[in-house]
This record gives sequence, structure tokens and C-alpha cells, in this order.
Amino acid sequence: MPFSPVPGPRAWAFLLGTAPVAALAQSSVPQDSPAASLPPVEVRERAETPRLAQPATSASRLGLTVRETPASIDVVPREVLAERGLRTVSEAAQAAVGVLAGDFPAEPAAFSMRGFANSQINTLYNGIKIGPPNMTSRVTGTANLERVEFLKGPASLMSGEGAAGGAVNFVTRAPHRGPVETEVTAAAGSFGERRFSLGAGGTTAWKDVDFRLDASGSDGDGFVHDTGQRLWHLSGGLDWHLQPGLRLFVAAEVQRDRGHPYWGTPLVSAGSAGIEAEPGVVSGTYASGFNGSVLGPVAIDRRTLRTNYNVLDNRNEARETWLRTGADWRIEPAWAVRTQFYRYTATRSWLNNEVLAFNTGTGLVDRERFFVAQDQTTTGNKTELQWDGRLAGLENRAVAALEFSHTDLTRPGAANFPGDSVSLVAPDRGFYGPLVQQLQTTRLRNTALALEDRLRLTPAVALVAGLRHESIGLDRTSTDAAGAARRGFPYGKTWHPTTGRLGLTWEAAPGTTFYAQAATGADVAANNIFLLGPTQPLDLTLARNAEVGVKQSFWQERGEWTLALYDAERRNVYAGQGGQSLARAGALQSRGAEMSLALRPTAAWSVWTQLALNRARYEDFELANGTSFSGHTPPNAPKAMGSLGASYRFTAGRPMQVSASLRHVGERFHSDANTVRLASYRVLDASWSVDVAPGTQLTLRGRNLTNKVYAAWADPFYPDQILLGAPRSFELALRWTL
Repeated sequence: MPFSPVPGPRAWAFLLGTAPVAALAQSSVPQDSPAASLPPVEVRERAETPRLAQPATSASRLGLTVRETPASIDVVPREVLAERGLRTVSEAAQAAVGVLAGDFPAEPAAFSMRGFANSQINTLYNGIKIGPPNMTSRVTGTANLERVEFLKGPASLMSGEGAAGGAVNFVTRAPHRGPVETEVTAAAGSFGERRFSLGAGGTTAWKDVDFRLDASGSDGDGFVHDTGQRLWHLSGGLDWHLQPGLRLFVAAEVQRDRGHPYWGTPLVSAGSAGIEAEPGVVSGTYASGFNGSVLGPVAIDRRTLRTNYNVLDNRNEARETWLRTGADWRIEPAWAVRTQFYRYTATRSWLNNEVLAFNTGTGLVDRERFFVAQDQTTTGNKTELQWDGRLAGLENRAVAALEFSHTDLTRPGAANFPGDSVSLVAPDRGFYGPLVQQLQTTRLRNTALALEDRLRLTPAVALVAGLRHESIGLDRTSTDAAGAARRGFPYGKTWHPTTGRLGLTWEAAPGTTFYAQAATGADVAANNIFLLGPTQPLDLTLARNAEVGVKQSFWQERGEWTLALYDAERRNVYAGQGGQSLARAGALQSRGAEMSLALRPTAAWSVWTQLALNRARYEDFELANGTSFSGHTPPNAPKAMGSLGASYRFTAGRPMQVSASLRHVGERFHSDANTVRLASYRVLDASWSVDVAPGTQLTLRGRNLTNKVYAAWADPFYPDQILLGAPRSFELALRWTL
């Protein structure tokens, strides 16, 4: 599709903002029409549907749109990913209200929202869960994705255990009905970055068969010395419309990443001799649990902003494959069935120096190595039966879902942890050294039955409810370097959690929807389900969430705003501490508000803003040594986050567009102790695009234009170091469509 000099109303809806409901137009199908109540499953037409009218597949099985779902949902479609230059799924979080992301190598693509993080937020791939994200997530590019969905609040109704804080769903580009469209993108930028993607899709010469094929790759050197990373992703699918109302599909993906990871920059003692403190990055005091050093007031040494402390033979790599097949069948107007079988395999490997702890006595950095690998196979099926009809004379839609999956994970890991000490400023990186391995295995069986229902009490008021019951079976083994079973292994455990959601929506006026909901979620109280040991607490913890909100379009659909107020609690929390240890808190409470506003004053202008306020606090958090963390805030949970952006499209002469955005992330803590603060920061990005020919667009993009030095993320298991954000960078990209 050629680039239009002036975007149409639907295109502008995508460019307006990054709020959960940033599109400005309602669905063209009235919600009480037969077409809306019985959505066809046999054809997926390609259209720039506004996000309020898009189905949020990670939030409901009922085929409801974002507007109809009583929950906070941010849908970031590929148009926004491309417009904002969001290269990875972690960067996609910038386009969602109140979501923070980090790529610490031990658990890349980690998300934090509403005070919940890591394994309390499920990561889904086309709606499928493959395991706890702090073990299975990888740095993933966005070129092959159709959209990224962020569901905030307990999401176990949809994805089961592990979704106490929410879920993030990556949706791969899929076949569409219509003429074949091809898109090519090439980009080069700072720090040796190179990106390329090629995608095509549409209806084949066999009119009943649609296809999609995408290939993408990226390579870069990293802003820290010798921390390059290479990503490669191939995905494709076929849809066969066997007859009206019946679609068969098959899809496959192969993804590989390989890199030399940046494990962070060490906190140093601001008072030590020779330290050149970089202001405005960290503050507070710290005593290392790794080497016992009392740092006192902490700082980041400006001489270490690009320093790599990893060993020379380090690696961090993974290869993943997906196979999916299934069918959508509209049996008759009132009944439809959807089924999908899948098989996922992955091999992952880390061999690095992971711990960096400044030693006040020697002035050196004490290091420690770690190795782990994973070989995972997950197979499963998801089947849904949908009924549309009337219940007690009221319009009703119900979906019954049956899901099962089986996972085998083999995990060889280090049995010894070589260490040494190196210079702070000019480290002799050396090599990993001798490696002694031990072995762990995990077998996980999961069966779930879920029921969802939407009952229209009046044409404007709907009751939306859902219930999920799971049976989870876990078997684990663990042996030492000699092959002898560790104490308590092998062992098994089963759980039977029941979670759900009850919500109400009220379309008070056309374009204005109020909603309220109560939801629950479950996750493992300690560690994650792949790593549980027999001496750890083996209970599931339950989270609950109460939320009210409004989603409204106004000004003849040239403006929209959203508001959500929530109160959440997760009880019996085991929080990560340094040295791979855990400590128990009685509860984690989270309250806050999320707001967004988007305007299109003219056909050329668009303006957007968003703000998230959160207060997350631990209750009854007493350590064994008598220290109290009660009232403390969990790591990576800012009290305030927000952004402001605008774009303008020039139509006189050669069409071009300029845009800029300012993102603010408030002060955060780097661990539960709350003694070290990560300073708030603001990042300014801007871009200039010009249509150099029909269907060809050239974009110059600048990120972090003020060259702000800031702390981007902290891992509570590695409290001696933090991840810095990337400095100022530029990128030139060419996009061609046919």
C-alpha cells in the first residue's frame, strides 16, 4: 500500500497515541447488530481497525473489543511500533501506560506494571504460555509482530498460573484476505546497528488460500564495549478457507538470538579514592551481601559507563521453534469451535561472569561466574466452544475452553562458581575458567477448564464473567556434580487453583463506556514453577484486583481519553534478594491511577499524553535477622510514569512528517531494602520522515537526544550492579511497500 500524503481517519487513529485505547474511531459495526454478536471466524480481513474496536485476544475469549472488555488493556499495533521506531518487545512497553521493561541478561524482556514484575506477569506468544518469563523470555524484535498486548491486573483467567500482575502477549503477523502486499525495511544506526526485514502476505493464486511470510534480522555492537547482539526471526503461515465458515491454518516460526551480554555497571562507594561520580543516576547507601563491603553513599563512576566486565569467552544464546495448526469452524450461526495444537522447542545457554561487586578494601571489582543451559519442549492444545444466543430473553455469548500442555525441561548448570577480582576502570576480562556441571529436570503437566460469559442486561449494560480451574502437576529431579540426587529430590507436587473475573460495562453514550471489575490471579509463592525445590514454600499465592474506569471518544472522534483506578493485593509473597535467596512478605499492596489523552486537532496534527501513578507497598515483611521491610516499595516500581508526544504532517511539496516524544520515569528502588534509589529520568526522542517516492519512506530518528545518563533497570537477585540506559543514538531507515 503506497504512503498517502495525508493519513486518513483510520491511519490517524493509530498515530494519535500510546494509551490503551488510543484509537479515536468506534467500530463500523453497531455492537447490537447480528454481525457484531456473531463475528465471522472464517475470514480475517486486513484493515486498519482502531484499537478501541480491536479484539484483545489476551484479555478475553469472547471476541470482545477493547471497549467492551472490563479491564485495562494496551494494544500496540504494528503501525505504532513502526511509527515510534520500537525495535524490541521491551521498547514496545514505552507505548503502554505505566509499563516499564528491562533486558537484564538473566531474564531479558522483563516487565513491571502496577508494582508487579518478572514471574508475576505471564509472557504469551500468540496467547500461548511457555513457562515463567524469568526463565524463558528472550530479547525479541518487533518486525514479525502484528501487535503487542498488555493486560494489566490479575490475568490468570486467560493464561493461568503466573499472571498475578498481568500478561503481555506477542502476536505474530498472520495471513490476510486480499491482494499480496510486500514490505521491506532496512536501517543502520549508532553502535554498529544494522536491521533488515522483509515481509509479504495476501491471497494466493488459489483463492481459498492466504499466506504470510516474514524474515527479519538485526546486528549491533552495543553501547557498552563488546556487547553486540544478533537477532534472527523467520515466521510464516497458511490459511485455507475450506468452505464458508471453516478455516484450517498452519503456522511456523524459527527465532535465534546470540550475543555478548551487558551484565550491568557496578555500584561504587562515592567516598572511595579516585572515584569520579556521575551525578543524577543513583543515590542512597548500600552494603554488599556478596563480598561484605560497606559502600556507604553509592555512585556510578563515569569512567565505567562503557566498561564491560564480562569474560572474553562469554555467551548468551537461544534457538526457538514454533509449530501451530488448527481450525476455526462456524458450525451454525449460534455455534463455533476453535482449536489449536502447538509444539514449542527451545535451547538456551548462558556462560558469563554475572556478579560485579565493588570492594571498598581493595578498590577492585569482585566477580563470580555462572553457567546454565536449558533444553525445553512444550506441546499442547487449546480448544474453545462458543455459543451465541439468548438467555432468559437476553442476548448472551458463552465460551467454554479446554486447555492442556506438557513441558519437559532439562537444565544443566554450574556446580562451581569461579571468581576473581579486576580493576574498576580497565579490567583484565580473562576467561571463564574450569566448569563443573550438575543437572536438573522439570516435567510440568497442566490441564485447565475455563468458562466465560457476556450477558447483555440492557442494550447498554453487559455483565462479563469468567472462571478458570487448573490442575498443575510438577515433577523435578536435581543431582550434584557426581550424579547423586540432592536432598528431597526427586519430588512431585500438584496444585488446583481456581481464578476468575467479574465485570460490568455500561455504554452511557455512543463512544463512552464505563466499566468495573474484580479479578483474581494465582502464581507460585516462591521462585518460579520451573525452579521450585522441596524445601521451599510450595503453595500458590492469590492476587486480587478491583478496578473502575472509563474509555471515551469525543470531538467527533478527533479526541479520546481513558481513566482507570485500581486497588490490588498479592498475599504471601516471597521476594528475591541478593545471592539467589528469597524472603517472605505478608502481602504486596498496589493502588494507583492510569490516564491517557489523545487529540487530532487537524488532519496534520496529532498530540498524545499519558500518566500512570502507583503506590506499591509491602506489608508484614520481617526478615529472619529482625530487619523490617514493611512499607517498602518493590524494585523497578516507579511512583509516576508519563509521556507526551506530537507529530505534524507536511503536505505542501514533498510529503514529510516530524514527531517528538518525551518520556518520564520516576524514582525507583533497586531492591526491597529501599536503601538505593534509581534517579528519575526523562528521555527525548524525535524523528523526521519524508516520502521520497510513492510507497518509499526515509526516516531519520534520534533517541535520547539530551544524552541523559540514567539507570534503566535493576535485578533484585544482582543488587551490586544496575543496567544503564543507552546514550544518544541516531538511525536512518528506509521503508518500501508494494
